[in-house]
Amino acid sequence: MTSSSSHSPSKEHHATALDRAALGERSQRSLSATPRAFLRWAGSKRALLPQFLEVLPKSYRTYREPFLGSGALFFLLQPPSAALSDSCEELIETYKAVRDNPTRLLRYLEPLRPDKALFYEIRASRSRASVRRAAEFIYLNRTCWNGLYRVNAQGEFNVPYGSPKSDTIIDPANLRACSLALKKSAVTIETRDFEAALADVQEGDLVFLDPPYVTGHNNNGFIDYNELIFSWSDQERTAKAARAAASAGAHVIVTNAYHDDVVALYEGFGIRELHRHSTLAGSAKARRPVKEAILWKPGVLSG
Repeated sequence: MTSSSSHSPSKEHHATALDRAALGERSQRSLSATPRAFLRWAGSKRALLPQFLEVLPKSYRTYREPFLGSGALFFLLQPPSAALSDSCEELIETYKAVRDNPTRLLRYLEPLRPDKALFYEIRASRSRASVRRAAEFIYLNRTCWNGLYRVNAQGEFNVPYGSPKSDTIIDPANLRACSLALKKSAVTIETRDFEAALADVQEGDLVFLDPPYVTGHNNNGFIDYNELIFSWSDQERTAKAARAAASAGAHVIVTNAYHDDVVALYEGFGIRELHRHSTLAGSAKARRPVKEAILWKPGVLSG
């Protein structure tokens, strides 16, 4: 599973050992640890990070996350070598702006507060300038309904205003810390399909796959419902990529819905339940506990 890709740092970097005690302490401070995810993201694993500790390897070389989203696990680990990617170009361009221009981003963001009229004004008329557009993306993400990212047929963001409980759009110290974590010389950020992003996985890498999925239809209509956000063929491609990465000697971790059809795709992987409260229901009363799956296959450096 190797290629002549421009990002093949695994053989160039020594293994990174994990300090589980330190990670456990930081994972419990999901709202205050620095750096931490600067975006809200539907399906983010930030609140679930303490449940990840036992399936992490003792050491790894390059960390690879091809469904980046909020990057919660990346910011917890702060790896010196990482390949971060997502198929959402605007998300990736925002990460690049955070890496390269945190001061200019903060100049736009710090005066802003949640405001319904401003939200719809920005949503309707996006800037073409890269840094300002990234600031707008962060503002919309922080003030929209549940951190959901959705676009219409014209590719325009169309999630409604979410009436956030806090007036804080951004924590400047955290954004600067995120910038430093992304600035490390062996961290790359690219817009890529997940299969292409995993084409150069090598022995000793740590691969985290968190594809889009919906948990509310675990027993009825799961596959049909999920076709709206991530097709079943994409689920099969994800499982195939996970098996190939494991065969290459990488330590692979996958999160997905706890559903028989999904679990069957990962024969030979370990599996545990993840528990959280649903955040995508329309009302607080409908936000019941949901069950998700964490699946993993140890790599050559897992210990």
